Amino acid sequence: MMILVGGEKGGSGKSCMAQNLAVYFAKHKNAIVLMVDCDPQRTTSDWIQARNTDPTLPAINCIQLYGKIRNDLLSLKQHYDYVIVDCGGQDNLALRAAMSVAEHVVIPLRPKRRDLKTVPHMEDMLSTCKMVNPKMLASFVITQCPALPTQANRILEAKEVCSSYGINVLDSVTYNRNIYDDSEEKGSSVLEIDPDGKAASEIIAIAEELLAMKPDNSHEFN
Repeated sequence: MMILVGGEKGGSGKSCMAQNLAVYFAKHKNAIVLMVDCDPQRTTSDWIQARNTDPTLPAINCIQLYGKIRNDLLSLKQHYDYVIVDCGGQDNLALRAAMSVAEHVVIPLRPKRRDLKTVPHMEDMLSTCKMVNPKMLASFVITQCPALPTQANRILEAKEVCSSYGINVLDSVTYNRNIYDDSEEKGSSVLEIDPDGKAASEIIAIAEELLAMKPDNSHEFN
């Protein structure tokens, strides 16, 4: 299975999500996982480099690909149980190429107005790629949510905005927790630093929600 974690807005935690999903599949599914870093900032490549310095952490393979990567991705899918593609926060060739072959596109968004402004363009991009890849599933996931109960409406409103464009929104969310940054700096994941913690539960819920989705349950694009 190929999962693309991408979107137009930077800072929404795409690399963090991709890394934690990769560890989930390697750890909980005993899968052979490849990460593909398409972000010129090399966030995931740096994470892998930090990870490789710790012999206690299971190795995860990573390569860098840019530009017209469709054929490369099609080839890689045959050799790994899961390919997790981390694209940077912009509309580029790599993002569209990955959309054309991925089984699932995951688009992290913070419950902030400037993030939600990208939803119409993402809907347009997904609609175009769906013509080439009709079995593609696409889901928004709300990330870095404020933990205060008084801010709960912001999360609901963000989900409603995304849903209004006919694209699936995951029930599961992530909250703004320091452990996400702390684990990334160490080349680790929240699943490894605190397996029974709240952040680990968030990642597991997101991964299991993605795996439970089937192509015939996908939302129609307008």
